[in-house]
Amino acid sequence: MKRRTCLRAAGLALTLTAAAAPWALAAGGPYREIQWDDLMPKDWDPLKQLRGNKDAGVNLSLFNDGDPRAQQMLKDMRDIWDNAPTNAALDGAAIRLPGYVVPLEEAKGLLKEFLLVPYFGACIHSPPPPANQIVHVVLDKPVKGFHSMDTVWVNGLLSTTRQDSYMGVSGYKLRADKVERYVAPPAK
Repeated sequence: MKRRTCLRAAGLALTLTAAAAPWALAAGGPYREIQWDDLMPKDWDPLKQLRGNKDAGVNLSLFNDGDPRAQQMLKDMRDIWDNAPTNAALDGAAIRLPGYVVPLEEAKGLLKEFLLVPYFGACIHSPPPPANQIVHVVLDKPVKGFHSMDTVWVNGLLSTTRQDSYMGVSGYKLRADKVERYVAPPAK
C-alpha cells in the first residue's frame, strides 16, 4: 500500500502539495521546492504497527467512543504518529514548502513561531497529523498579517529536530528566511 493511501486510510487528506517535481530548485533562490510526501521516509507505513493489533481488522464504526478497544487503538495510533520517522536526507536542506499556519507564538499582530501543516484544520479542528507531517517554523524576524490556517510558502533551512508543543509533535524544525502568502502554481 502506498504511503499516501495509508495516510488517507488513517483519515488524512494531504491536499496541499507543490506542483513541481520533488527536489526542483525554487524559482529565484537556492531553495528546493518539496512536497509533504518528501518528509516521510519512503519505506514508512504508518499503519503497519496497528495491523498487528487483534482489533485492527474490525470495522471501527462498530466501536463507540467509550469502548476501551477504540480508546486503546487511538492511543496506539497517536504513539505511532508522534514518533513518526523523519527523512534524514532532508536534514540541513534549504527548502521551500507550502502549508497551513498554526500559530504558536504571536504578540501584537506579529507571528514569531508556528507549525506548518499539510491540510486545513490540522492541530486545531482535528487530531495532529504524524510528526513527520508537522514542521515547527521559527522566524528570526517576526512577520505581520498571518493568522491561523492561512496558506503560506515558507523558505528556510530544515532540520530533523523533534519538538512537542501544545498543538502537536513536530518532526522537523525550519529556520525560516521567508514567509509569503500561498499562490497556486498556474494550471498546465
